[in-house]
Amino acid sequence: MAVDEPIIISHEAVIHDGDLEENFIRSSGPGGQNVNKVATAVQLRFDARNAEGLSERVRARVLKLAGQRATKDGVVVIEAGRYRTQEQNRADARARLTELVAKAAEPPPPPRKKTRPTKGSVERRLKSKAGRSTVKKLRGRVSDD
Repeated sequence: MAVDEPIIISHEAVIHDGDLEENFIRSSGPGGQNVNKVATAVQLRFDARNAEGLSERVRARVLKLAGQRATKDGVVVIEAGRYRTQEQNRADARARLTELVAKAAEPPPPPRKKTRPTKGSVERRLKSKAGRSTVKKLRGRVSDD
């Protein structure tokens, strides 16, 4: 995937390259002494609140699903440092962002239909309650009649 091309997820969710900002930082993962010298981890910042390619519904869901990764300004921050190279970490961060936006772009589930219990299930429940009640009454003190 080319870096300058927009990432098209759905008709209401497109990530433009101008909405992304990448900073390379030192990684804490594998790499030996190289970790202390080379900034291989990537911090990907996606300005979701001002992104032109997101509909209002998707924008709100992205910020909700991002949770702690979203700042008060509506910027989603994804840090990727599990690989040893900048290219792999950059691809990993973009894939994780794409996955987050794709999940936010899913259509909402259909509304729940209210159902009533069947007459037989209500009768069975009441019969079992009555049975339990009698068992518990029989556990009481024995009288000397």
